[in-house]
Amino acid sequence: MHVWHLVEPDERQRLSGIRAFLQERVRPESIDYWNREEFPRHLLPEMAAYGLGALQLDGSSELFKGLVYVEAARADASLSALVGIHNELIIGMILELGSVEQQEKWLPGLTQFTALGAFALTEPDHGSDIAGGLSTTATREGDEWVINGAKRWIGAATVADFSLVWARDTDDDAIKAFIVESTRPGFNATKISNKVGLRIMQNADISLDDVRVPEANRLPGANNFAAANELLKHSRAWVGWQAAGVQLGIFDVARDYALARRQFGRPIAAFQLVQLPLAEILGNAMASLSLMSDLARIQESGDLEMVQAAMAKSTTTRLARESAAKGRALLGGNGVSSDYEMAKLFGDAEILYTYEGTYEINSLIVGRAVTGVSAFVG
Repeated sequence: MHVWHLVEPDERQRLSGIRAFLQERVRPESIDYWNREEFPRHLLPEMAAYGLGALQLDGSSELFKGLVYVEAARADASLSALVGIHNELIIGMILELGSVEQQEKWLPGLTQFTALGAFALTEPDHGSDIAGGLSTTATREGDEWVINGAKRWIGAATVADFSLVWARDTDDDAIKAFIVESTRPGFNATKISNKVGLRIMQNADISLDDVRVPEANRLPGANNFAAANELLKHSRAWVGWQAAGVQLGIFDVARDYALARRQFGRPIAAFQLVQLPLAEILGNAMASLSLMSDLARIQESGDLEMVQAAMAKSTTTRLARESAAKGRALLGGNGVSSDYEMAKLFGDAEILYTYEGTYEINSLIVGRAVTGVSAFVG
């Protein structure tokens, strides 16, 4: 659909180099790390050299940034999650809501991947209802804040230098945000194991037991949940790009397998029941890319609304899930082994369908917008 032709020539050339690096360096290594549920930290300097840690600050167009997320997810969904969260939520939050001092302290290291952050919002008992149910507390004591509570499913928390913790002020009941360094007494991050997908991403349970941080660690621009919601709006749009990239990865693996695998004396690509799902997988990917390129245009104009991000996220992840099932079936028995990559993509697509707002919640956001009636409980 010539989406790549829509970016400027210099961005297209840069994108070509990023794609080659991700396909030749990252994609082959990711399978073993996915199997072992380990994080390939040694790749971070190389990723930084290609500018993947500074997409939020380098003046790139929204379309270029989105296509970088596509290429990252095409190679590995977990590392694309790291790149997206790092840029959209960590750097984005410090840039938009942090103080000048916080920006000067953290942004140089973050852009080079010598520092990592985690976005700590979701809790064990509050996921979809986090806006009203957030129960982690922050109590002001002189020039310090005492934070208590728990967070769950926090990406990269076990390898991050700090977490951006959202907590409810016990004085005014407002939701605020704090930079909590991982070395603070009372802070503990425990890896969540045995996931079916995004196994490279080190999701964690976080416990906060009387964790003390100075007032200087409070982000001055984060004084209510609306600040978090603004970040989540763009984060949901980013997952749409992720889903498009995963679909291209599914197509790559399925097509290559169909051409190489022989049955009944012929490549299985010669059979109608193989060509049909290949065409459907590619069609889903192109529909997703076209939708996301339109979303980038809206983002570039500053007019993005939550309903648009929610529709993009729910639609592209639904198509990714559908394509993953078709790709898995196309590989037959080999489709259940991560050695052939498709099982890895199959599991990763399932996670995209649920995280950054479940498919159902994002669909209800769209439903509320088109009917004027909220179907949310409460």
